[in-house]
Amino acid sequence: MLAPGIKAVVKTDLYLAEISSAGGDLIRLELSQHKATEDKTKHFVLMEISKDRTYVAQTGLIGEGLPNHKTEFKLEPGTHDLKPDSDKLILRLEAPEVNGLKVAKIYTFHRGSYQIDVGYEIANQRQAPLDTHAYFQLTRDGIVPEAGMTNIATFTGPAIYTDEGKFQKVAFTDVDKGKAKYIQKAKDGWLAMVQHYFVAGWTPQGKDEREFFVRKVADNLFSAGIILPVAAVAPGQTAHIGVPLYAGPQEQAKLEKVAPGFDLVVDYGWLTVIAAPIYWLLELIHRFVGNWGWSIIFLTVLIKAMFFPLSAASYRSMAKMKLVTPKLMKIKEQFAADRNRMNQEMMELYRKEKINPLGGCLPIMVQIPVFIALYWVLLGSVEMRHAPWMLWIEDLSTKDPFYVLPIIMGVSMVIQTRLNPTPPDPIQAKVMMAMPIVFTFMFLWFPSGLVLYWTINNVLSIAQQWQITRLIEGGKRKAS
Repeated sequence: MLAPGIKAVVKTDLYLAEISSAGGDLIRLELSQHKATEDKTKHFVLMEISKDRTYVAQTGLIGEGLPNHKTEFKLEPGTHDLKPDSDKLILRLEAPEVNGLKVAKIYTFHRGSYQIDVGYEIANQRQAPLDTHAYFQLTRDGIVPEAGMTNIATFTGPAIYTDEGKFQKVAFTDVDKGKAKYIQKAKDGWLAMVQHYFVAGWTPQGKDEREFFVRKVADNLFSAGIILPVAAVAPGQTAHIGVPLYAGPQEQAKLEKVAPGFDLVVDYGWLTVIAAPIYWLLELIHRFVGNWGWSIIFLTVLIKAMFFPLSAASYRSMAKMKLVTPKLMKIKEQFAADRNRMNQEMMELYRKEKINPLGGCLPIMVQIPVFIALYWVLLGSVEMRHAPWMLWIEDLSTKDPFYVLPIIMGVSMVIQTRLNPTPPDPIQAKVMMAMPIVFTFMFLWFPSGLVLYWTINNVLSIAQQWQITRLIEGGKRKAS
């Protein structure tokens, strides 16, 4: 565990932060607008040093006699409050003067902002100019937070973005094995530590060449950071260098304004090209509806409407298949000993009835990437965290406490299975009948928002499929 030193506490409208005299490290960061995962009477803690966790923001200057994250700074202990009539709060820490170098580390907190300016004031009172570099790093353990909430692993670890290399994730396991690969030098870009729903990231301004590093510093402890050059400080002159630190929720409207590409920390993987517009539409609906649960429902309806022609083609094919299932079973019994003949007769029946045996599958396959993308949007959006819908659903990001939605979803799957044609293969038929049970069991622990989406989608599919089946069966009876 890192030594905490003397502490100063900073209170703003968004933060309760603790800064240590040891290195001037930011050793605890509590987000006052977000509740803790388990105990919702408390605030969410992004950074801290405790028996179970280590996550701190550290900085330093490189060179003999210059302060780093092990230097003991002088600070004013106690609580520092952001005044009601002020938009910012500045905390200044003084390093011991060494060989004519006076260095102060300065934190600037802003009202209504999750960006903290962290920098140095360097006064050179020596006879020779000073050339140095500054580093800004995040040091944390490799524990995945909130993993038990969804039973689905989202990425936790360092991420680097440059215009050349784009968005690169660096797994802790690769760092631990010495196999981590990432761009190491660039004239732009940022570095962040990503976890589910939240992110902390250093976002340097300008085009100075920067060096990125990710390394293991102890057992299950890793540091990731950026090294920047400090402009030469002439004798008798004072220089400043600083880098903004974004530390807060992955709210995409805020992330886009932090730095180019910073919104990519909300990682949808290869489905980003589909998921990003889906999130945009979901957020747009929420502006008018004001409730994320109803927004999910309206979004599901819109997506279902968009794919209505494809779904209709699929359900028409399945309805026709259901009508000819008795004939298929008869062919299978009649030519059980001759599979070639059986296949020929079945294909002839399909041709005669104008049925495409793949017609029920292909339209659904086209929709799968959209549904998966929506799944990841709902899973990764911090807006769903602790967002209520109605009645007993008080948090769309966690499981239904009474398992009502998963059971309704399972019932809807049973109804869908009954509307579908019975597969001619007995084993396949048993698998199809078991699917609702398997999915219901899986969805018991899924976030309520995802189960809500899946349930509404099933209900709409049932309505559409029932109507199409009724029309086709009615037309068939009239024709006969």
